[in-house]
Amino acid sequence: MRRTDPGEDHGPVRYGPPLPADGLPVLPELSAVLASAASRADAQPVGGAPALLEAACGYWTRRGLPTVPDQVAAGPGAPALLLALTAALAGDGADILVPRPCAAWWAPYARVLGRPAYHVPTPAESGGVPDPYALLETVRRVRAEGGDPRLLVLSVADDPTATVAPPELLHETVEAATAEGLHLVSDETWRDTVHAPRETVLLSPAEMWPEQVTVVTDLAGALLPPGWPAAVARFPLTGAGRHLHARVLDILTALGARIAAPVAAAAGYALDEPPPVTERREATVRLHARVAAAAHTAVVAAGALARPPQAGRHLYADLAPLREPLAAQGVGDAQELEDLLTARLGMPAPGGHRFGDDLGALRVRLATGPLLGGTDEDRTECLTSPAPLELPHVQRALTSLRSAFDDLRDAQRWESPR
Repeated sequence: MRRTDPGEDHGPVRYGPPLPADGLPVLPELSAVLASAASRADAQPVGGAPALLEAACGYWTRRGLPTVPDQVAAGPGAPALLLALTAALAGDGADILVPRPCAAWWAPYARVLGRPAYHVPTPAESGGVPDPYALLETVRRVRAEGGDPRLLVLSVADDPTATVAPPELLHETVEAATAEGLHLVSDETWRDTVHAPRETVLLSPAEMWPEQVTVVTDLAGALLPPGWPAAVARFPLTGAGRHLHARVLDILTALGARIAAPVAAAAGYALDEPPPVTERREATVRLHARVAAAAHTAVVAAGALARPPQAGRHLYADLAPLREPLAAQGVGDAQELEDLLTARLGMPAPGGHRFGDDLGALRVRLATGPLLGGTDEDRTECLTSPAPLELPHVQRALTSLRSAFDDLRDAQRWESPR
């Protein structure tokens, strides 16, 4: 991930941070499926072959969203699907709304199409879903200025904040959005990574207002390695939904956005959720939940602010309480904080400005994958150990994280009084 310098000769949409990877070796059964399909020379059809679409239908049906193949499209990663959706829904002059903060890859697709992305604040308890009153005010303001908001992108299980929006908040926001005529795109990439699924209620907006919600799931969230790009979208089963589906397929065709045949085979296998896939996923979620909780404790103990992580493989830290000692080290904004922590931790620490937060806010996303060790053997041991936090290489990584944040806290403590 390169630093985005306004003086460099490139546009503002490049060099965004990738999804937090799980840091683990590829599941052997997935590798075997991919290898068995590697000799296929034929191209997958745009939107996905029937076997992949059927697997996606089963995946969503098991989650309370009955789905038929005519509702589904597949693409080489969620960014390709979101670009096609944005072009189909807002390519004729409409405007896009996103939460603040939001996944780093959302807003760039609006900018690629020459459309602004309006950021809407999220409530204190969670990210990913805009505050309903702030949403209504933003819609009113954009329309008063001559804009035409039509699309809201949101995420119940969120990147970057690692929170899960409570159902009552989601209901109010979705009700407000649909009353204003907005179409919703629900990014559900992280829905299968909830740390405490028996204690955390996660609802899809498509369960509430199925006629106005398109669901997008990137399989890199919980089913495939990030280097095997594949994602699926579920459209409303309405006349408007069928038109949107057809338009998205047109755009994917124009882009040549097909999933590679071996990756499609692996994606179909993963979406069917056989025991090896579900067992690995559950073990991975347990591992990252433990590491994320330990990282959260370290960050908060140093005086930073962070919501307890509830999903994903990351947490989002606000270092505003440590602004003075950071300023003494030449850190006054999120880019400088990113540079400092990336160097000190030896791992990417993308600043909040990459997720739509203000540059002046001292926020970073910290991923848990790099804390699992530097080799496949180390990471596999994390996955199989009953006490991964006690493994020496994990202890060293967490100690390094604690030390970096404790140094900032101690610098503030020993500052001379003014």
